[in-house]
Amino acid sequence: MNLPTTTLKSDEKLAPLPPLTHGAQNHCFGCGTQNTVGLHLEFSLAPDGKVVCHANISPNYEGPPGYLHGGIIATLLDEVMSKANRSKGVVAVTRQLTVEYLRPVPSGSPIRLEGKVDRHEGRKLWTTGQILNAEGTVLASAHGLFIALRLPPTQVENPANFDATVHE
Repeated sequence: MNLPTTTLKSDEKLAPLPPLTHGAQNHCFGCGTQNTVGLHLEFSLAPDGKVVCHANISPNYEGPPGYLHGGIIATLLDEVMSKANRSKGVVAVTRQLTVEYLRPVPSGSPIRLEGKVDRHEGRKLWTTGQILNAEGTVLASAHGLFIALRLPPTQVENPANFDATVHE
């Protein structure tokens, strides 16, 4: 499934964020290229440090006609917050996820996902994420608590961003 990309502002330059390596094949539901029913999301790192994804989610993932299922909305937010952790050189798992469904998220329309790490203490990372429509209106937002996996620097995908204090 190819997902259309919305037009970026002329001053916004995004660097690619490589996909998380899950082994020989990436079957992640959110970003996995080997998952035939997955969302195939692609993430980038914005100059302000936020992780961004431009997507257009298929009607195959609807709840009510014309709108995404609430579980898919939560998945999108969890995925962008997880990638925010990865942008800091951290692989973490979700401990808590709180979603605010502010407006229905339309299927088959351009949306923008944004995520960032707000703070961390030891292996705990607090992150936020949001889904915006093409006009910039926030449709859903979330905050979450993630726990960093204990990985040696050689297994972290962005060693330059590796924060040893998170992996202790």
